[in-house]
Amino acid sequence: MGFRVIKTAIATLMAILVADAFGITGPLSAGLLAVLGVDVTRKKSIRTISARFFASLLGLAFACVLFEILGYHYWVLAIYILVAFPIIARANFKEGIVTSSVVVFRVYGNGSITLPTLVTQIELLVIGLGSAMIVNLAYMPQAADQMVAIRKRVDKQFSIIFARIAQTLRDPDYVWDGKELIEAGKEIRIGKEASHRAMENQMLHPDEVWSIYFYMRKEQLESIQNMLQLISHVYHKLPQADDVAELFEQLSHDVTEEVYTGRTEFLLERLEQEFKTMELPSTREEFEIRSAILQLIRELSLYLKLAKKNKAPTSVAARKAAITSE
Repeated sequence: MGFRVIKTAIATLMAILVADAFGITGPLSAGLLAVLGVDVTRKKSIRTISARFFASLLGLAFACVLFEILGYHYWVLAIYILVAFPIIARANFKEGIVTSSVVVFRVYGNGSITLPTLVTQIELLVIGLGSAMIVNLAYMPQAADQMVAIRKRVDKQFSIIFARIAQTLRDPDYVWDGKELIEAGKEIRIGKEASHRAMENQMLHPDEVWSIYFYMRKEQLESIQNMLQLISHVYHKLPQADDVAELFEQLSHDVTEEVYTGRTEFLLERLEQEFKTMELPSTREEFEIRSAILQLIRELSLYLKLAKKNKAPTSVAARKAAITSE
C-alpha cells in the first residue's frame, strides 16, 4: 500500500465527516473532491488544489449561464464541455477540469440553480479540497535516506566503470559490455526525480544539494562516454596507457568517498608534467595512440572539475562539509 493511498483515505474520511458534521447536503461529494485533491508533493498540492478550486468556480459560472439560457438537457452538458474546457485550460487551470465537471454535474442533477445550491457546492469544494491540502501539508516522507541510498548505488556503478576503464587501458583486448553505464544512467534519472520531489516538499528554504549532485553526475556520465570514445583509439598497449590506468584505479576508489579527496587530481597533474618531458612518438601509430591518451586525460581533468565546481576544497574542513565526491 502506497503512502499516497493512505493520505487519500485520511483526507476522504476527514472531508466526509466535516461535511456531515456541518449538515451540508451531499457529504460524499466532499470525499470525492478530497480524492481528487491529494497529490505527491506539498508545492504541487498547493498549485493543483488552487487550480481545481478556481476551475470549479469558473465552471460554475459557465454552467449557470448555459443552464439558465438553454435549460437542463443532456446536450447542454456537451456544449458546456466544448465551451468551458478550452477556456479553463487557457486560464492555466487545466488540472481542475475534472473537479469542475464534478461540481457542474451536481448542479445539473439538482435541476435548478439557486443561491443555496451554489453555496453548497462552494462549501463542498472548500471542505473536500481543504481536507486534501491539510493532509498533504501535514506530512510528507523524508527523502534523505532515499537520496543517500541512490547516491551509493550511483557511486558504486561509477567505481566499477573506472575499474573497467583501467583494465581496458592495461589490456586493449579486454571486452567490456558497458552495462554499468546503463545502470548508472538509470539511477541518476531516479535520483533527479527523487531530488525534485524532495525540493517540492520543502516550502520555505528548499535544499538544492541533491539536485546539484545528480545534475553533476549526469554531466560526469556524459564525460565518461566521451572518455570511452577516446579509449577505443587506444588499440595497442603503451607505457603511457598504464600510467593513465593508475589514475582510473585511484578514481575507482575515490569516487565512493563522501568528500572530494583530490588524490586523483594530484596524480593527474603530476602525470601531465611527465608527459611534457617524454620523447615524441617515433611512429604514426604511436602518435595516434598517445594523442588519444592525451585527450583522455584532458577529459578526465574536465570530469574532476565538474566534481568541485560548486565548492572549493582548500581545507580539510571544507572537504568534510561537502557531500560531493569525485
